[in-house]
Amino acid sequence: MCELFGISSKEKVLCNPYLKEFFSHGTEHPHGWGIAQFFGQRVSLEKEPVCSLKSGYLKERLTDEIRTDLLLAHIRLATKGGLEYKNTHPFVQTDRSGRTWTLEHNGTVFESEELSPYIHKQAGTTDSERILYYLIDRLDAGIKKKGGELSGEERFQILDEVVQTITPENKINLIICDGEILYVHTNYQKSLHIMEAEDTVMFSTQPLLQDEWEPLPLNTLLAYKDGEKLYEGTRHENEFLDSEEKMRFLFLDFAGM
Repeated sequence: MCELFGISSKEKVLCNPYLKEFFSHGTEHPHGWGIAQFFGQRVSLEKEPVCSLKSGYLKERLTDEIRTDLLLAHIRLATKGGLEYKNTHPFVQTDRSGRTWTLEHNGTVFESEELSPYIHKQAGTTDSERILYYLIDRLDAGIKKKGGELSGEERFQILDEVVQTITPENKINLIICDGEILYVHTNYQKSLHIMEAEDTVMFSTQPLLQDEWEPLPLNTLLAYKDGEKLYEGTRHENEFLDSEEKMRFLFLDFAGM
């Protein structure tokens, strides 16, 4: 599967040491890398469908200081969708109020009636991108109903409902950013970790450096702003458990790429 990394902080954090270790895992996740930084509603997106350890661009990029208060990073081990730029995380879309949303996913959607309609609408072929399309449609419906931009609490409520809807039978590890709030979720044991320091919180699939990391609580959407927890969603019972049938499905799908 893929690996995720995210930062929310009140003050700008030097990210290079964490990113260098994170991207060193590219040997096991060789199908693409990405970084998203946020400047209000502007997203700086850098990504390539190549192994992070073989990217000359990324090597040079990490020689420059990356200091930010809001960041997402991703390395991909493909299980759905070919090895193309359009299938490389993170994915970005804008809702009807003009708010930009950025999503990265580690997991697999095995079944979801809600996500299937986006197969012919999305740019790429990943199940991850379909999650973002579905989310944007739900947000747009909320904006239309309200007749204006949603508050942070209203946005969180819609995300919480989306998570409740798509997690049954699916592995859904997510980090999502709306340019202001960072949303995180896992429903698979010890596949997303959290490290909290003063005014800073980080998330990573694997613990990085020598910091004190803990597994992120299962089956609950959490939201952070400026390094502090802002909202906690409704805990669901849709923990993802491996099965022989699902592993066979993944193997056959990957072999066909």
